Amino acid sequence: MYVCMPTPHAPPRGRNEIVQRGENFRRGVLVSYGYEMIIFPAIDLKDGLCVRLMQGDPDRATVYGRDPVAVARRWESEGAEWLHVVDLDGAFSKTPKNRQIIASIVGSVSIPVQVGGGIRNLETIKEYFSLGVERVILGTAALRQPEILEKACGLYPHRIALGIDARNGQVAVEGWKETTGTDAIAFVQHFSNLDLAAVIYTDIHRDGMQSGVNVEATRRLLEASHVPVIASGGVATLADVEALFPLIPLGLIGVITGRAIYNGTLQLSEAISRVRSHMEQSGSNTKGK
Repeated sequence: MYVCMPTPHAPPRGRNEIVQRGENFRRGVLVSYGYEMIIFPAIDLKDGLCVRLMQGDPDRATVYGRDPVAVARRWESEGAEWLHVVDLDGAFSKTPKNRQIIASIVGSVSIPVQVGGGIRNLETIKEYFSLGVERVILGTAALRQPEILEKACGLYPHRIALGIDARNGQVAVEGWKETTGTDAIAFVQHFSNLDLAAVIYTDIHRDGMQSGVNVEATRRLLEASHVPVIASGGVATLADVEALFPLIPLGLIGVITGRAIYNGTLQLSEAISRVRSHMEQSGSNTKGK
């Protein structure tokens, strides 16, 4: 195991209790009390707006909010425990474009926030953490410059997530515009010795389509690596969330939902309640590996 002592960092002002909850989540699922499943509401930022894309296509965007901060507060009020924020402009332009909006989101809610999109260097990672972001997601940078992921995990153990966006099992990068010849499972296995917080696995063909999560592909990824996984892409209804329950003992720690909660086919508060009920009834709050 690649282990490095964490670099000391001050918690965001006024958010001590959130940092503690984030600490429990990061280390709890890996060390103390087993896996739990978190519902992550997605907030995708494009041109300063809250949008959702279909299959990652910027020309197929639907605007769901002109005030991303208000959207963030809404999901928190409905019981969200984390927020998943993506700088789409940053992903397409290869450099962050929505820092100020992200800073405003982080400052307006009392729950942890994970951020991805256009993050290509350690300076940007450090800046996001200084803004109060709890977790940073690396995707393209991990493929193009794996040393950045390795260094980041050493500096910030269990605060870096590896974003795997897959098209037909192959890793896609640069805002999903380019499909590589790299197998998604092999890619994750290559970094399995790092202190990753999780792998965020997105099936591009299903993202924004509300066609159901690719449960089997997610299962194969979980079975091939010990790194916890957050599923993404295709959630439409509560049944799609429930379909993931058998994967929790294997290391599934969350699912990201976007279009479903914006369109109303999935009620966030109901989904969170259902997950909690399942965890209590099944007693699956133990490691499965």
